[in-house]
Amino acid sequence: MSEEFEIRNKVAESGLVNFDLATLVPKGIRKGIDLKDFLFQEMILKEKDFREKVDAINVEEYKDAYIYIYNSVDTIIPLWAYFVLTAKLTDVAKKIVFGNQEDLEVILMHNAIQTFDFEDMRGKRVLVKGCSDKEIPENAYIELVEQLKPLVKSLMFGEACSNVPIVKN
Repeated sequence: MSEEFEIRNKVAESGLVNFDLATLVPKGIRKGIDLKDFLFQEMILKEKDFREKVDAINVEEYKDAYIYIYNSVDTIIPLWAYFVLTAKLTDVAKKIVFGNQEDLEVILMHNAIQTFDFEDMRGKRVLVKGCSDKEIPENAYIELVEQLKPLVKSLMFGEACSNVPIVKN
């Protein structure tokens, strides 16, 4: 039997657009700043001491970094303190947020999804990759569906060999 057969990539022929949300994760260093390090005895914010510690920050350590500011101790921080610290770093940092690193990642992915041009997916069958080597905040998947649902012919989640249909327009 010498019957010839052709190996075909049915996924490639299907017109399916594979989209990996991890491609939108902004590259760069993430750095946290704990406000407790700026407090007197890690308990009280004294304006003069606080300003001196902020002035002593080497801004080069935060150049092109994504910064999250948090407070690991139970003390009240006046809002002006965030202004002072942010003003010191805003010229060198890519982004500064209040919260933990997870909060930072949610905001970064929000910004990435809101500014990404999904127009080339209009009217197409889109498969959002289910497994990623990067950690993606769950909220990013919600926002992605909001962006893609009105554009795509169909939206699926998973892998080409086993996916979950989400939307069919």
